[in-house]
Amino acid sequence: METGNIEAGVTARPARPRAVLIAGPTASGKSALALALAERTGGTVINADSMQVYRDLRVLSARPTPEEEARAPHRLYGHVDGAEDYSVAHWLEDARRILAEAEREGRLPVLVGGTGLYFRALTRGLSPIPAIPAEVRARVRGLALDAPALHARLEAVDPETAARLRPSDTQRLMRALEVFEATGRPLARWQEAPGEPPVLEPESAVRLFLATDRAALRARIAERFHAMMAQGALEEARALLARGLPADRTLLKAHGMPWFARHLAGEVSLAAAVEGAILDTRHYAKRQDTWFRHQLHGWTALPPDEAAAFLARAVG
Repeated sequence: METGNIEAGVTARPARPRAVLIAGPTASGKSALALALAERTGGTVINADSMQVYRDLRVLSARPTPEEEARAPHRLYGHVDGAEDYSVAHWLEDARRILAEAEREGRLPVLVGGTGLYFRALTRGLSPIPAIPAEVRARVRGLALDAPALHARLEAVDPETAARLRPSDTQRLMRALEVFEATGRPLARWQEAPGEPPVLEPESAVRLFLATDRAALRARIAERFHAMMAQGALEEARALLARGLPADRTLLKAHGMPWFARHLAGEVSLAAAVEGAILDTRHYAKRQDTWFRHQLHGWTALPPDEAAAFLARAVG
């Protein structure tokens, strides 16, 4: 990841990049930056966040508001039902289609989000992970282990993947364990292997990572979560839980959902649920930051207060 040498990174790129990619930890200001750029350039904002694809949790997933969506075209936000499984491969196919649509319309695609695997698949291609035999999947899914125990088991065989997954994300933890059990090879190694060609050549895009001061980010996370509470986050969580979705659905792992579920079941107070959700989100942001810094090779890392000027120079 490049840092500090902004001009060198810009002059090496074409005057009109094929796309702009904006990544960073949660609450780092990515969405506001992307919207401002799309408004200024006549661009299309394209979601690259695995929670914001779902329609059920607009508030808790920090999706753009209807007013923000009216200011510039937004794509791949809230288009998936919470009962569905939505993989990196699904997102990549959707992104391919939306990129082509934006290009036909003469709009600059501005992809923004905090899901590093989406950006890696977009610019490096999908890794050639083999199909998992049904008996292996059944064996792993039948393990009588809670989420922390699954995370510890994965950490023993694939520490790199374990480091970037939430300890509460049982679905992805089991997926990583399935890959190891079936192939004897960590998921992280499969993801490094060459696979399908990328949808977007990295050199054709401006690639920016928002490197936010940790103390400032912690404060922003708390401030934003309290704002979410005022906007109806608890009521949104209650409505989702009322759907009775299977416990392994991705959306039920969204920041705040496990704690709100415990509160609504009478296990913890609302204040404890809010504080627990904020703490979990801070831990997740730290893992995001670490993953991005190690995985986004060739990206420019800048603090948020320098990002707009960088994009103005890079895009023209």
